[in-house]
Amino acid sequence: MTATKAYYNYIKPILPRATQIVLRRQLISLKRSSCQNVWPIDPESAKKPCGWDGWPHQQQFTVVLTHDVDTSLGRDRVSELMNVEKEMGFQSAFNFVPEKYDVPPVLRYTLEQNGFEIGVHGLLHDGKLYNSKKIFSERAERINQYLEEWGAVGFRSPAMHHNLEWLHELDILYDASTFDTDPFEPQSDAAQTIFPFWVYNSAIQNGYVELPYTLPQDFTLFVMMEEKDISIWKKKIDWLAFQGGLVLINTHPDYMSFDGTPSLEEYSIELYRELLDYIRTKFEGRYWHTLPRDLALFWSKYYANTQSMCEPLMAELG
Repeated sequence: MTATKAYYNYIKPILPRATQIVLRRQLISLKRSSCQNVWPIDPESAKKPCGWDGWPHQQQFTVVLTHDVDTSLGRDRVSELMNVEKEMGFQSAFNFVPEKYDVPPVLRYTLEQNGFEIGVHGLLHDGKLYNSKKIFSERAERINQYLEEWGAVGFRSPAMHHNLEWLHELDILYDASTFDTDPFEPQSDAAQTIFPFWVYNSAIQNGYVELPYTLPQDFTLFVMMEEKDISIWKKKIDWLAFQGGLVLINTHPDYMSFDGTPSLEEYSIELYRELLDYIRTKFEGRYWHTLPRDLALFWSKYYANTQSMCEPLMAELG
């Protein structure tokens, strides 16, 4: 059993939440200085995909907003967060945990009617989804049921755990369980790209689009690192825009304080407002803002159009 599995199976369930946060803060603080060459920016991740000819509408870069709703508290804040984004001219995808808390149909309907997207975020959020192939396959059946029931096409694993081969068992258009660089995640193997990519399975002659997040997660920045402003987000956005890549962020309503008095594991919603305002004002008219499902559809077509040109090249290089 790996250290990560041991932690999620046996240690985390018995540790008080405050203790978990203190320990993780200490670990991240120790690791941060040694990762400066790859975080928050890994220069190696800027390489353009084979056959790349740019984003729709000749835009310089792309912006995608996503949210993982980890708890019932986060679920109860979804409408407030949706209204903040609507007010500022943005839309996003909310990923819910189907069997950890109730996800009322009226909430999903409200989001969809306002142009937002619904995704599935694991099944139980207990850290055990990838403990074995048997467990994954059993849970995949139920996850697929929720995907169909909710009309969802996207998935993200809890804690960014991932096995891209196993994920072919899900009936998805895209997965979003990876990142360009994030050495502070439990499973820290980076995708090392600021672009989506196609995950192909030769056995089924099909695949799905992988959407890595490219901005540091809010929990990492504001709870674990205790950052007081969005300077790291701004620095990374500026670089992603210059490289013509994907600005994809994953935040959590669970950790957003809407009343101005953040707790130990919260930060003010004003920091997120500032992020959205920074994007819309500094880069006005220069980015394609879209939902993850629409980005995945675009990338599927891009892959189909470049497959014959790029796969022989990849085989030769391999």
